[in-house]
Amino acid sequence: MRPWAEYLAERGLTVSVPLLPGHGTRWQDMQLTTWHDWYAEADRALRELLERCRTVFVFGLSMGGALTLRLAAQHGDAVRGIVLVNPGNKVHGLAAYALPVARHLVPSTKGIASDIAKEGAAEIGYDRVPLHAAHSLRQLFKTVDAQLPQVTQPVVLLHSPQDHIVPPADSARILSRISSTDVREVLLEQSYHVATLDHDAERIFDESLAFVERLAPDLADGKGSRSGG
Repeated sequence: MRPWAEYLAERGLTVSVPLLPGHGTRWQDMQLTTWHDWYAEADRALRELLERCRTVFVFGLSMGGALTLRLAAQHGDAVRGIVLVNPGNKVHGLAAYALPVARHLVPSTKGIASDIAKEGAAEIGYDRVPLHAAHSLRQLFKTVDAQLPQVTQPVVLLHSPQDHIVPPADSARILSRISSTDVREVLLEQSYHVATLDHDAERIFDESLAFVERLAPDLADGKGSRSGG
């Protein structure tokens, strides 16, 4: 997320990139957290921006897309618009049915970081996935899916047809269930799951900035303070 955030900050926007509980340390720490912890931190960061900025947008990648959708559903018009990159909506395959039991028997499974087409690019991520956290992620997806009709804000959804972590079906379901009428779908043909570090990164950054400038033109023309998030 950092390159995306830096791109926006360099263009005068106020940007917050919260570190979610259990992230950025070791996978054993994530094993002790649930989606409620992750969402609470995202919600805290949003509320902080709302106190500082007149217009606030929320952007999310993968699981962050699900958190973004819940923030939009919960906060309504306080969120001016959202940008989603390869957002997750469901845990697929046999894993979905095995997790409730397997998490009590096996602490972790192989990690899923760095699904990136660009040679030499790498994502900082855990080499193991804690199963308690994976089970909680499944619960988050179910919760957010039920709230999708409450999402009414303008949306840009960018997704990769060749995504080895989140299938295109997740984006299709999200688009079919949200109530937003201002929706732009963009295919990232040259990237895999972590598209913000992949060949289409600049396109994601450009599309998101254009989205902000269209919905909050005073940020782009120099009138008023250049604030967003």
